[in-house]
Order: sequence, then C-alpha cells, then structure tokens
Amino acid sequence: MEKIAVIGLGYVGLPLALLAESKGFNVVGIDLDIKKLKVLKDKKSPIDDPESKFLLNKSEINFTNDFTVLLDVDIAIICVPTPVNDDKFPDLSIVMDASINTAKNLKKGALLIIESTINPGVCNELIIPAIEAQANHKVGKTLHLAHCPERINPGDTKWKVNNINRVIGADALDSLELAYSFYSRLIDADIKKMRSIKEAEAVKIVENSFRDINIAFVNELAMSFSKLGIDVNNVIDGASTKPFAFMPHYPGIGVGGHCIPVDPYYLIEYARSNGFEHHFLKLARSINESMPIYSVDKVEEKLIESGVGSLKDKNVCVLGLSYKANVGDDRESPSKVLINELEKRGAIISTYDPFFKNKSSSNNLNDAVNDKEVIFLVTAHDEFKKLNISLLKNGSIFFDGRNLFKNKQTQFIKNNIKYMGIGA
Repeated sequence: MEKIAVIGLGYVGLPLALLAESKGFNVVGIDLDIKKLKVLKDKKSPIDDPESKFLLNKSEINFTNDFTVLLDVDIAIICVPTPVNDDKFPDLSIVMDASINTAKNLKKGALLIIESTINPGVCNELIIPAIEAQANHKVGKTLHLAHCPERINPGDTKWKVNNINRVIGADALDSLELAYSFYSRLIDADIKKMRSIKEAEAVKIVENSFRDINIAFVNELAMSFSKLGIDVNNVIDGASTKPFAFMPHYPGIGVGGHCIPVDPYYLIEYARSNGFEHHFLKLARSINESMPIYSVDKVEEKLIESGVGSLKDKNVCVLGLSYKANVGDDRESPSKVLINELEKRGAIISTYDPFFKNKSSSNNLNDAVNDKEVIFLVTAHDEFKKLNISLLKNGSIFFDGRNLFKNKQTQFIKNNIKYMGIGA
C-alpha cells in the first residue's frame, strides 16, 4: 500500500502528509479551502510550523479539492476539524462529509483511517452506517476502516508527528494489521493496538480531559489561595519535589487550542445520550472557561480599590492572541473571551501578538504597552519576556495571566506598577 491521501491540510494533516512523502509514500492532499490550496501550491505553509515550511520547499504532493484523485489510493486519512458549536454541542458534520466523500471514491480493499478527534461510538454508530448507505462499500469486507487519533503538539521542538506514540483501533483484525503496518513505516515511536475502534476513540478524549481536569484543579486552587495569602505556584513547585504520584500543572488566564477546550464536550454529550452525566468534566470546563472573566474581575476590583473607578474608558492592552506560546494559532484562545468581556465593560482596547500582526491593533510591543492603564498578558510568547518594565505607565496594572514575570515583581514595585498574577 504505497499511495496515500490526506484529507484536511491543517495542523494535523499537513505535517502528516509531508512526513509520509519524506518516508517514500506517493501522497496526495485534499482540502476544500481554495485559499489554502493556493498557498500550498506556492510552496508556502498555511500553518505556523517550521518543519512543514522546510519540507514544502521540495514537496511534490498534489494538493487539490478533487476527491476523484482517490480512485487509485491505497490509504486515505481523514484529518479534518471536529469543533463544538456555540452551545458546546459536538459538530460532526465536517468529519462525516469528509468520510463519506472519501469512501465514495476509494477502490475495493482500500484502508480508510480517521485521525480526527471523535467521541466513542462515532465510527460504529455514525461513520460506518453512513459509508455503507452512501458509498457502495461494506466496511470490513470491501473497505477497511481504522481509527488512529491524532497526536500533535504545535510549537514543540521535541515531540513531533514522527516520534509521538500512537494508538490504533479497528473492528476487523486485518484492518487493524493494515493500519499498524502503515504507521510502523510512518513513525519512529511505539504503536499500541486497541481492542476496538471505540477504545481508540476514547483514548484521545481521556488524554485531553485529564489535562483539563488537572488545569481546572490548579485554577480553582489559585482562586482559593489568593484569598488565603498563599502563592499556589510555589506550592505546586513544592509538591513537584515528590518523585512519584504527582504531575505539576499550573494556573492560567484560560485554556485554548483545538483539543482541551473541545474534547471533553464530546464525551459529555455522548455519555448524556447514553444515560450518564459527567459532573466532573462539566465542572472542570466551567472553571477553565471562567478564568478570563475571573481575571477581568480581579483587575476591576483592584482599580476600584485604588480609587480610579471601573474599566470603563480605561486604556487596556491585551498581549497575546494565540492560545499557546510561540505559535500562530488562536483557536479557542482565552484572548477572545477576555476581549469580549473588556468590550462589555467599556474598556478602550488595543492588542498585540507578533504571530498575528494582521489582527493586532499595535505594530510592536513598545507601542502596545505605551501609556496603557491596564495590561493583560494572555500568551507567554518569548518576545514578551523582553518587555521593558520601565516603559509601563506609572501607576498602571499589569495582569500576568501566565505568571511569566512572577520572579520580577520587585521591578514592577520599583516602577510603581501594580503586578497581579494568577494565584500569586
């Protein structure tokens, strides 16, 4: 099985396609975004990933929106988004459409792999019945199907698509073996065979729910300890000296990205539809989603306490639009909730992010912070570490949503800046 197709050329699909090409596979890439396809054909990366940018320069992948290129493909891999809507209900329409359109064009005996994050039951209860009803295939007989949930960590220089361990699930042994053989050639990491597709689907949801719960725990501690006069960050550092049974997580202004704020809702809704309520997961989501507004509340309380009134008509700067340090990705970023809340309270807002200069209202870091009464640091970009504290407005408030400057509080005091951190 030498010819593969990757459907969905974003943060998951594009690095995967380029890796497969580098491993000797004949690769085609499919995406419905015409602008993205033009960028790719110009040898430019639509995602902020240095390795993808490098590999694209010499790539011969056929990037297209034409599903008929799949007619002679041996393996097709679905890497499209699986978001939630405004009501936090999973939107499976994109992955369903991609799976059906792909299966319609696959030859007999081909292997279809779903890498998109889906909740347990989606393959067996939705995707397989839809394929068999609309694509003239019998899954397990004329078409092999497997699920290998994506694992990628944007901006990570150590853990990349080629060296992160993976899990694979399928409901037919030969399908499982075909998928295992493919990934064994593709990546330099361990691959665990799960006993079913449903187990493989559950793995990704559990991974990200685990992180969400632990982040919510320390965020709640941060809110509690701020009233108790305890620096939660130092406490976590102390607990980290225990060499077993503790994994440090740190509080912050909010959780973003394509996984942690989204994946728990897939399990919440699937369990609810089967008669179980995940109170713990819902509480964790509630806590983490509240952090931007909690941060605004803390600053407004400090302003009122200082005798200068509310946030209305205050010049406020938001540093960082990305959800994560040193990447140009603002999916589910807490900056969006923060800015929306500041607008509701009548603040005069400016923004700056070196990875989103087209969305920033300021041209550079110095201009962004100049003469601002309040500054919210949302993202711990390396550039922000170079901030000259002496340039900040005398008497202003600096809210450090990532505790990036927690060891430089004396410098803020010397410059008459009110420093506020999360849990500090």
